[in-house]
Amino acid sequence: MPAESPARGPSGAASGSVAGVKALNCPNCGAALTIRAFQHTLSVVCAQCLSVLDAKDPNLQILQQFEGRQRVAALIPLGSRGKWRNDPYEVIGFQVRTITDAGAQYSWHEYLLFNPYKGFRYLTVYDGHWNDVKPVSAVPEPASSRGKSAVNLLGRTYVHFQTASAETTFVMGEFPWRVKVGELVACTDYIAPPYILSSETVETETTWSLGEYVDGARIWEAFQLPGRPPRPAGVFANQPSPYAGKLKQLWFLCGILLLLLANLALLFSGFARKEQVFDHQYTFSPGVRDASFVTPSFDLAGRTSDVELSIRTNLRSNWAYFNFALINEATGQAYDFGREVSNYPGEGSPNDDVLIPSVPPGRYYLRVEPEMSSGSSAARNSRMTYELILRRDVPSLAFYWICALLIVAPPVFVTFRAVGFEKSRWQEGGDIAAEPDSESGEDG
Repeated sequence: MPAESPARGPSGAASGSVAGVKALNCPNCGAALTIRAFQHTLSVVCAQCLSVLDAKDPNLQILQQFEGRQRVAALIPLGSRGKWRNDPYEVIGFQVRTITDAGAQYSWHEYLLFNPYKGFRYLTVYDGHWNDVKPVSAVPEPASSRGKSAVNLLGRTYVHFQTASAETTFVMGEFPWRVKVGELVACTDYIAPPYILSSETVETETTWSLGEYVDGARIWEAFQLPGRPPRPAGVFANQPSPYAGKLKQLWFLCGILLLLLANLALLFSGFARKEQVFDHQYTFSPGVRDASFVTPSFDLAGRTSDVELSIRTNLRSNWAYFNFALINEATGQAYDFGREVSNYPGEGSPNDDVLIPSVPPGRYYLRVEPEMSSGSSAARNSRMTYELILRRDVPSLAFYWICALLIVAPPVFVTFRAVGFEKSRWQEGGDIAAEPDSESGEDG
């Protein structure tokens, strides 16, 4: 991404009455010339032959002649008039500036706007990204931002984005400075989206300008241009992040919702009865045939709610599997499920808990069918003691965990998008080492 510094020029407005328009002829090709910012214009470029002329010379001395340069079509034609920033402006100059990086060339366009009372300002565009730029007379102060090179201007901190050498590769119209094709300037850009602060250095002279990112549709509307502006491509240096300022709000809202959810979970947990309705110990030896049995009946009173079955065993270096069925005596409705427990050195657990959701009240019994490994003599001679405990109306946190994940998902997603946006900004051509946080773009 190229540095996008506007051309040099005075920022003051003309004094007195509105400057008159002066009609002249090009001494090279004879084409008619119109000078609109008469007393401010130092150079004028013939639209026909592209010769650069000295506007202060009565004979329009030729400063530079066309040498086969390829013409570039301006998106905003010279002479276009429109109301910009609540003031009328006219487009009087157009130039293309180019930087070369690793053998590749990147060019952007600059449109010089003039108002006799407000002075000059610029509209610049690169890959569909527009900036409204005006010169600044104040000199920024060196600063740092989280250990990164920066400057400070009028209370706002701008982080260094890029330094490059820019060449003027095409000019047309009139300019308040000695314009010249082939001129090289050192451009340095500092950003605080949506603003970009740029410096241009030629020999010992340095000028500063301040740009603000604007939507191309606003320019098309202001200057009554046909069609639509080019669609922006990629992420530009000072393009404001669509996520800037939203992340904090999202995470704040997420925190509030998680707090409410936690309180709701505690409230329901406090109202849960957690009533123990069955507790009995059994023994089992491997190799026993038809080991299934049913427990004594027990009552599940109250409302429809969860039932928790806890299995506690004395397994050592072995495993066991249980087939269970919780059966309603009156209706015969059965809840079938299986659980496996194991206990080996460094892995497994001899205990387990399972939650059976939404069990209606009634009288129930439990059908149990245990199994154990009988492959070795030690396993065949082992004897398992296990305890079955049933509790009624036990709160489940699974629902609340799912809700918590759904609450956290949006801010996490937006955070990843914001970080990706900032990475794209700096990978487009900025100083990667100076990459700011994803919340960059707010005033420093």
